[in-house]
Amino acid sequence: MERQHSRLGFFLFSIYLILYGGFVLINAFRPDWMQVQPLGGVNLAILYGFGLILVAFVLALIYGIFSRDEPPEERA
Repeated sequence: MERQHSRLGFFLFSIYLILYGGFVLINAFRPDWMQVQPLGGVNLAILYGFGLILVAFVLALIYGIFSRDEPPEERA
């Protein structure tokens, strides 16, 4: 069971690492893209940053749900 939890954690971490890497690469090589205002006058840097926070929260919830040791019937 621990092996499955570790694999899930590594997979979710990899997803976040790719998204964060994209943020860093855009800032390093195309910083002018971060000034684009795609939504209501808010620039891409702010939207991407809040998106990363939201994705981190969702990935943590996914890990928490799928890494429980007890079956759903026994939780009550």
